[in-house]
Amino acid sequence: MATDHRKGSLGTLKNPVRDLRSYLEANADVVTHIGRPVHLDDVGALAAQSDRPIVFENIIERPGFRLCDSLVKTRAMHGRTLGVAPEDFCKTLAARIRRPPRPTVVSERGPVKEVVLTGTEVDLGRLPVAYHTDRDDVPFLTGMCIIKDPETGFLNTSHPLSRVEGPRRCTSSFFTPHANAVMAKYRAMGAHEMPMAMCIGLHPAYEIVGNFSGLHMDMWGEIDMIGAVMEQDVELTRCETIDLLVPAHAEIVIEGMVNLVDRFSARQSGGPVPYFIPGTTNNPEWNITAITMRRDRPIYRNHQMVPSATDHQRLFLLCHEAVLYNRLAESGLDVRDVQFPVWGGTLTVLLQFDYPRPGMVNDALMLVMGSPWPQTKVVIAVSPDTDINDPEAVFLAVASRCDPSRDMILVPNCKAYRFDPSAELLPNHYPQRIVGKIGIDATVKERYNKADFELAWPRNWGKVFLKDYL
Repeated sequence: MATDHRKGSLGTLKNPVRDLRSYLEANADVVTHIGRPVHLDDVGALAAQSDRPIVFENIIERPGFRLCDSLVKTRAMHGRTLGVAPEDFCKTLAARIRRPPRPTVVSERGPVKEVVLTGTEVDLGRLPVAYHTDRDDVPFLTGMCIIKDPETGFLNTSHPLSRVEGPRRCTSSFFTPHANAVMAKYRAMGAHEMPMAMCIGLHPAYEIVGNFSGLHMDMWGEIDMIGAVMEQDVELTRCETIDLLVPAHAEIVIEGMVNLVDRFSARQSGGPVPYFIPGTTNNPEWNITAITMRRDRPIYRNHQMVPSATDHQRLFLLCHEAVLYNRLAESGLDVRDVQFPVWGGTLTVLLQFDYPRPGMVNDALMLVMGSPWPQTKVVIAVSPDTDINDPEAVFLAVASRCDPSRDMILVPNCKAYRFDPSAELLPNHYPQRIVGKIGIDATVKERYNKADFELAWPRNWGKVFLKDYL
C-alpha cells in the first residue's frame, strides 16, 4: 500500500520502469553501450561527446562497476523520462509539479542493500569516481543527496558536488537555499552533525525533480513529488547507519554525517558555466559511515561537469523551465516551450509562445528576467515557427525579427550567477556578483507584414532525404 513515508509502513510496487536499469532497458534503442576497455580518466571526455545515454561496461580501474552519463542532455531524452513526446515535456512537467504530493512506500530492504559496507570496509576508492576537469586535484562524487528537515520530517534533495578527500571523507558544496535552511535548523537545535545520504544511479526523473527550486518546503519535500511526476509509487528503504530513507532501487547509496561546525577551504572544479570560478569555497565536511549497493555490477551515475553541454548543466534547469512555463501561461500566453539551451552556458533562456496582442512580449521578458534564479541573464522570446532546438534558427530570429532600438530591454545591476565570469564580484560578499540582464523580442511583429517573415525552403524540403540516395 502507498502511505506517508514518515509513518514507516510497508508496501509493494508494480510499475516496472522505476529505476535506472529498467529505464536503460526501456530506452535501449537510444542507449550507447561501450564494451571496449576504457580508463576512468577518459570517461568524462567521452561522455561529453554523446547526446544520448551512454554506458561504459568495462572500466579498467574498476572492473566490478559500470558507469553511465548523458541521460538528460537533449529535449528528446527529457521527453523519454516522462514518457511523452519531446515537444510535450515542458508542459507535462509543468502540469505534474502542480499536483499534490504522492505518498511513498517504505520497504524493509531493497536491491540497494544487496551489498552493505560499514566500518573499515567503507572506502570511496572502491567506486569509479571520476575527475571532471584537467585541473582537478581530486575526483568529485556526483549524485542526488537527501537530508531531512528536523522540524517537518520532509526529505529535501540537492546535488552538492563532493570532493573525495579520503576513503571516508568528503567536502561538499551546498548552494541551494533549502539545503542551507535545513542545516541552519539543525544548528539552531544545537546539533553539530546532520545525516546525509547520496543516492547514485536513479531513474532520471528522480534527478529532475530532485533539482526543483521554489517554495515547497512548508508543504512537501522533493521526494514526495517524485511519485507525482513519475505517476507511480516511489519505494524507499532505511539507511544502515543514519536516520534517513533512500530510494530502494538506487544503484549505490553513500551514508554519512555532515559536520555543521567546521568549514574547510576547498578547491572547486568547473561549474555549471564551464569556467574555474568561484575557484575556492568554504565547505562542510561529510564523514562517510556506510556504502550500500547492488550486487550485480552496480551502475555508477556520473554527471560530467564540463563542457557546457552536459547533464550537469541541464538537470538543475529543467524544473526552472516548468515553473516559468506556468507563470507565462498564467499571464495569458499560448506557451509552446521554455528552454535553457545547452549552448547558452546556463545563462540563456528561450521562450516560445504565441500572444494575442502587442505589449505582452515585454511583460513576458521582464517576468522571466525578474525570476528568482540568476541564470535568466539573456532571455529571448521567439514565435512558434522558430525551431527552439536549433541555435541557427534562434539566431536567425534574433537577427531578422528584432530591431535593437525597440525590441531589447537592458536592466543593470541584477543579482548574478556566482559562476558568471563577466559579472562584477561584490566586495565583502564573496562569491556573490552583480550583472546586467537583457531581454530580446525575436518574435514576428504585428507592426510588420507577417508574410515578410515566412521562411523560404527548397522545393520538396522535408519530403526527400539525401540519406536515401547514398
